[in-house]
Amino acid sequence: MKILVGYFSETGNTKRVAEAIGEEAKAAGHDVHIKAAGEITASQLDEYAVVFLGSTCHSADVAAPLKSILDGIPEGSKLKLAGFVTHSTTMPEDGEMQKDMYERWAGRCPVTFETVGKEKGIDFIGFFHCQGAPSPQIEDFIRNNVPNIAQWDGYFEDVHRHPTPEDIEAARQFTRDTLEKC
Repeated sequence: MKILVGYFSETGNTKRVAEAIGEEAKAAGHDVHIKAAGEITASQLDEYAVVFLGSTCHSADVAAPLKSILDGIPEGSKLKLAGFVTHSTTMPEDGEMQKDMYERWAGRCPVTFETVGKEKGIDFIGFFHCQGAPSPQIEDFIRNNVPNIAQWDGYFEDVHRHPTPEDIEAARQFTRDTLEKC
């Protein structure tokens, strides 16, 4: 299959995940193209059987450059769409507080991909997310907007290690699982 892995990355986190997805798809024998969002137009997407699109998380949703690509996908496109994001918030599986933080700061990301699939009649086949080291601006935002910042002392040390080798392996597994659906 001809596969596109498109991404928008500011600090390199999302690019690392995109490269892992592309490498895994290529290892499975597919014709893979990895491109930054600025190299992609929505009209080009129909050239691909499967499109993985990824972004950093901005204001609880995918970043504007990727959102404009999603918005431009023509209705009824035959491609299969998978989404991925990196974010600097907590992982929702880690507890109620973490789930609430994820929902508030990254929760619209999967909904955006699902909505595009439904509204445009596209086969949406999967979503992946992992933490990524925050930019200095995002770290400042977290420090200034999180109640009880003392609870977060270990968070800052931990989040700067992401994406970890385990995150990258999870992205590879996501790729294998997603391509099995095709």
